[in-house]
Amino acid sequence: MFSHGIIVIQFLALHVAFTVHALEDEPVPEEWILLHVVQGQIGAGNYSYLRLNHDGRIILEMKSLMGDADLYISDTTLHPTFDDYNLQSVTCGNDVIVVPSHFQRPVGIGIYGHPSHLESEFEMRVYLDQTVEEDPFAMASYNSEETETTKKQQSAETTAQDEESILWTILIGILKLVLEILF
Repeated sequence: MFSHGIIVIQFLALHVAFTVHALEDEPVPEEWILLHVVQGQIGAGNYSYLRLNHDGRIILEMKSLMGDADLYISDTTLHPTFDDYNLQSVTCGNDVIVVPSHFQRPVGIGIYGHPSHLESEFEMRVYLDQTVEEDPFAMASYNSEETETTKKQQSAETTAQDEESILWTILIGILKLVLEILF
């Protein structure tokens, strides 16, 4: 009987050691600088949007802590979706995307809550990779007129989407109030 207790204690000690090891973060190269840590929750079938303004090669590491959050990146729209994106990572665990330094800034980041779970919880770490050497001749093809036109288009798009978001927030609030009164 006493030996069964020792076996159970050894099993529990191994389980605790394995759990602690599994919760430790994976090591990252010394050349990577942690810029941000973003945590959030997202409902099934919904998007949460972030904007990346940092220059250089950026690494996005996102863990789905609960549920399944997917990652969509674009340098052409600030609101990428599963239909409109440049880069994506749609795994059921850790999602990693390397945003190249040549991507036009700001870069749109879309986090999508997969419908297989009612709610997904995530943590995303944003790193700057300093190992990449920038091409000194890359700016030779810089066209300020194109950049200015693109910024104006993005500004108009952002304003229209912000106004639409406010309208939906008000509409949902009114609908909740009506439903509360009726029921």
